[in-house]
Amino acid sequence: MALQFPSFSTRAALKSLGCGLLPTITLALVAGCTAPPAAEPYDPYEVRNRKVHAFNVGLDKVLFRPASNAYGNVLPVPVQRGVANFSSNLDLPADVANNLLQGKPGPALQNTFRFAVNSTVGLLGLFDVASKIDAPQVKTDFGETLHTWGMGEGAYVELPGFGPSNDRDALGTVVDLVANPTSALFPNMPSGLGTAAKIGSKLGDRHRFSSTIDSVLYDSADGYAQARLLFRQNRKFELGDTQSAEDNFLDPYEDPYDE
Repeated sequence: MALQFPSFSTRAALKSLGCGLLPTITLALVAGCTAPPAAEPYDPYEVRNRKVHAFNVGLDKVLFRPASNAYGNVLPVPVQRGVANFSSNLDLPADVANNLLQGKPGPALQNTFRFAVNSTVGLLGLFDVASKIDAPQVKTDFGETLHTWGMGEGAYVELPGFGPSNDRDALGTVVDLVANPTSALFPNMPSGLGTAAKIGSKLGDRHRFSSTIDSVLYDSADGYAQARLLFRQNRKFELGDTQSAEDNFLDPYEDPYDE
């Protein structure tokens, strides 16, 4: 089972902070291609990253955590599930595009079939009919596409309002945002509906994994180091580097700087 560290923020927040990501994009084109992956985190921007982490924790404390608790406690579970399903369905066209860019026709066909079934029988994705007929989503992103093309992960970065990432995945996130083909497939969809669904889905994740996220952000000896550790382990697992993730496993609640 993949070790999960759910994000506590939204892609909508990243859009509003796009100007702050321009240095990250530049670094992704340089350091991401030259810095080799290592067992120890490559974190040359740690001082800046820790400041961003403190900002993100503050944002979580005053906004995302209270909003997620309200979302999770007020809306019935079936409604939350429907919002998450709808949001996930909107991600499928981008998944298909990335599957093809990665040279994976099988996952591309599966995601296309899933999108067709859930967009019709599943009422635009509100109901996950495809999973009931053994067609789960093969999630991917442009960061994985860059990995498939041989681009290194580069330096670890923490993005304002978005959380743990690295140079390669930060660039991939921006590409996924600006090149998502969903709007072309649904030209009549009300403006902002997809963003609202994404925010709702992320709030639901924040509420569902609240104990894990709270323990990392607020209870561990060094929340920044533990978030970095869990992100890197989970991302390596997602990209198929399971041996590296297992070999470099550390207790996420141990003080990483305790000699």
